[in-house]
Amino acid sequence: MSFSEAIQTVFRKYADFSGRASRPEFWWWILFTVLVGAVLNSLPIWGFGPLWGFDPRDGGFSPRASLAGAWALVVLVPNLAVTVRRLRDAGYSWANLFWILLPVAGLIVLIVMCSQPSADSAGRIETRTAWEQEQAPSPDQTPQSSQQHIDGQR
Repeated sequence: MSFSEAIQTVFRKYADFSGRASRPEFWWWILFTVLVGAVLNSLPIWGFGPLWGFDPRDGGFSPRASLAGAWALVVLVPNLAVTVRRLRDAGYSWANLFWILLPVAGLIVLIVMCSQPSADSAGRIETRTAWEQEQAPSPDQTPQSSQQHIDGQR
């Protein structure tokens, strides 16, 4: 997948948390968002400054809009969606996204998880809910086989 294909795919699946995202799709998207954020953050536009940044003219911290801050808000949902799809593709649950709440180590854990190759069909995450899994009989425990097992012990 090329750089432009990855960007188009992520924007097309803006809020799609289902499915899977390949490693190239995920990492090209991350590179794109970081580069755009860096460019927007470096633009010296009058009236725009860091979001909650120090402004020496005001003598302290002031909340001012920033282009990089606006960009971060625009790509928040697609970042979450592509990360959830990437974790699923690597064989992990979406709940591993909460590692990001752990300051430095959490980011490292997520980077390692998202760097893993795609999981084969045996390593895919089960999509059924816990209730559905409890209701479905396991293949080795059908009602007949469990009754035969009880009768065999008598």
